[in-house]
Amino acid sequence: MAKSAMQNPAIDLTADKAAALKLTPVSREMEARLDRYVALLLEWQATTNLVAPSTLPNLWTRHISDSLQLLSLAPTAKTWLDFGSGGGFPGVVLACAMKDAGGVVHMVERNGKKAAFLREAVRVAGGSAQIHAKDIENFGDSVTGAVDCVTARALAPLHLLLGFAEPAVKQGAQALFLKGQDVDSELTEATKYWNIEPKLHPSLTGDGWVVEIKQIVRRSNAAAARA
Repeated sequence: MAKSAMQNPAIDLTADKAAALKLTPVSREMEARLDRYVALLLEWQATTNLVAPSTLPNLWTRHISDSLQLLSLAPTAKTWLDFGSGGGFPGVVLACAMKDAGGVVHMVERNGKKAAFLREAVRVAGGSAQIHAKDIENFGDSVTGAVDCVTARALAPLHLLLGFAEPAVKQGAQALFLKGQDVDSELTEATKYWNIEPKLHPSLTGDGWVVEIKQIVRRSNAAAARA
């Protein structure tokens, strides 16, 4: 079984953290919150698979900075909705930022153990968030008031994410989806079900992309998108 960074003293995150904060600078207060979050994640990682073990040596650049880059793409967003938050990317990272910005992040995670981790992470780090332990399909109107930005990372193909985000985007929300190198094929598939005008932003942390969408219109055969 692969060891976590806490179990393997050979893994030193100092240089990776410095590189990450150079890419996506944060305040001293937010850095402290992120430090507490990372420490807790590494503690839980020993018994719960929150992130791929192979990514632990690059936890800050691979996961923290990858999440932080969304803030510059939605600088005025106060209420965020993160689908399938898992180990907290980007949800908990955004929640740490919203503590300073006076906003909130709603994280939707159906896995009970991961939802428990998210609650503890927000408590320990001091972020601003609400955790919704339920299926995305049954999420409905669980968020009271308008949502400014919808996010998801490593959750589902784009054509499914658009269905999840459609209600919020119709009410004026912006969608930001973190995607990998296969984004072109996902966009091709998505346009079979949706009329969209995506804007692609190169990721700051690798070969991936951030897909920005501000309008989602369902095609007549879009019901098949959930199949």
